[in-house]
Amino acid sequence: MIQIITTGGTIEGLEYEDSINAPKESPLLLTTLLNQIKDVPGFTIQKAFLKDSRFIDKEDRKFLAELVTSTESSKVLITHGTLTMVETAKYLGKLDIDKTIVLTGSFILGTLPNSDVLDNLKFAILNLTDLSKGVYIAMHHQIFNWYKVRKNIEQDRFEDY
Repeated sequence: MIQIITTGGTIEGLEYEDSINAPKESPLLLTTLLNQIKDVPGFTIQKAFLKDSRFIDKEDRKFLAELVTSTESSKVLITHGTLTMVETAKYLGKLDIDKTIVLTGSFILGTLPNSDVLDNLKFAILNLTDLSKGVYIAMHHQIFNWYKVRKNIEQDRFEDY
């Protein structure tokens, strides 16, 4: 059973300029997307919070870590905005949690027809089941280890370093 933890961001169709005016509910239901993917193992979804990743702070990351460690599942998928996804992956990676944790998101708003959300979700879920314990980022058909990944803002992609 996969535990999916959502945090908001572009993958959930969120678009706002500040944390004060953030929506209370996600405009995109991940269960709708997950039902479009064949061969998805069993999963449960838990909402951690609903934030643009620009507003995710150390307390939010600490809360995420508590959710990850408290779940009985050994496989955890975290949907996360891409702007600070690397920071969250590094935070969780340094904790050396005895689980397989994959973060994924999208560069294109999840509610748009040309979004990369479905492709990234499918890739992350299908790889989550085969990865060894550790923290990874899964984006655009690539898997990155938490300790050697960065987001290249100029080229709008994740890459090893």
